[in-house]
Amino acid sequence: MDMLDTTSTVAVSLYTLLSTAYKSMQAVYSLPTDVSLASQGLDGFDELPSVDVIVPSFNEDPRTLSECLASIAGQEYGGRLQVYLVDDGSENREALRPVHEAFARDPRFNILLLPQNVGKRKAQIAAIRRSAGDMVLNVDSDTILASDVIRKLVPKMQDPAVGAAMGQLTARNRNDSWLTRLIDMEYWLACNEERAAQARFGAVMCCCGPCAIYRRSALASLLDQYESQYFRGKPSDFGEDRHLTILMLKAGFRTEYVPSAIAATVVPNKLGPYLRQQLRWARSTYRDTLLGLRLLPNLNRFLTLDVVGQNLGPLLLALSVLTGLAQLALTGTVPWLAALMIVAMTMIHCSVVALRARQLRFLGFSLHAFINIFLLLPLKAYALCTLSNSDWLSRSSAGNSNQHPATDAHTTECSGHATAPRRLNPARDPAARTKSDCMCSDE
Repeated sequence: MDMLDTTSTVAVSLYTLLSTAYKSMQAVYSLPTDVSLASQGLDGFDELPSVDVIVPSFNEDPRTLSECLASIAGQEYGGRLQVYLVDDGSENREALRPVHEAFARDPRFNILLLPQNVGKRKAQIAAIRRSAGDMVLNVDSDTILASDVIRKLVPKMQDPAVGAAMGQLTARNRNDSWLTRLIDMEYWLACNEERAAQARFGAVMCCCGPCAIYRRSALASLLDQYESQYFRGKPSDFGEDRHLTILMLKAGFRTEYVPSAIAATVVPNKLGPYLRQQLRWARSTYRDTLLGLRLLPNLNRFLTLDVVGQNLGPLLLALSVLTGLAQLALTGTVPWLAALMIVAMTMIHCSVVALRARQLRFLGFSLHAFINIFLLLPLKAYALCTLSNSDWLSRSSAGNSNQHPATDAHTTECSGHATAPRRLNPARDPAARTKSDCMCSDE
């Protein structure tokens, strides 16, 4: 039994040391700096770059989709703006038709109707290959953009070395439940601690899908790799934002974070959908970890600590919890040291964040520790054991999530220039072509 006590003490001590070093450096590097291209506005451009907004949609609620598109239509941006809404074979397309028709009257909007569900990644690619703007902004169909998002993101792209940048995410339905409030705080931490610190070194490891802008020239060179991601011989169709970001870094581009570009996205309001989402994200993170490790020798040393802290930290925490529970069950002895150190670390972190954000609500984020220890840690272990599973879990047509478009498929397009939908020639339609399967060694 002494072995259990020793193991628990060592594990929680190592966790405390690692977490303290990691979180302290992260807090320092995430502090805002005065030197920022984003603060210079759009004056640095001789001509404002054109922006194509890509919105993949599958079985979206009509009202939610309409609000998303309205927020894009209301962008305060003086450059050329084109919007490509890609309906990825939605089963509720008839209910969505009024939304499609309403926005098709706007000459900036193009509505692409895929005949069957091919997955978010291929829906994105269908629109990217059809568009031609200098920048490509990916937006999730349940996300509302602040009116100045594009105006805030584009200046960050003045530097040709920057391949991608993301905005700050908030929970659009924050007030729905206790869970959505916790997730909103989780998003704040992920953006304003993790991404902000990574951005100090031009290496944001995941430009999140709800609001991320890409330089077309960089994106075009990576599109084939992005489309043909495989894991253990099977197409990998989720985690597209993280994988594309890693490909950008691998190609030598910088990836950035713009905290003033605010995007509000719908988050799960019940525990079941939240855990399914976290399982999908955990698998995606593990799949791209190896590729990320290969980048570290060329990046700042803090980013090595960042990767170690995010991957080894949960392992040490899980080990200390498991040995502590075993000690309690077998000897009836409470592992006070491990418990007190975990509680102390949680409260210190939440207090520092509450002080920095000037919001007392972050003291309540300590409740997330229970979710993390008793639900997320076991879930991450399960994800590691089931890496080959590529189900989206949240899709009603999960079986089609990795399906390739048929060779004789066509895409229907509606635009502000057309009075009715028209069929496109499959030979010219990027969404209608089936690329030959090729093995990608990104993992």
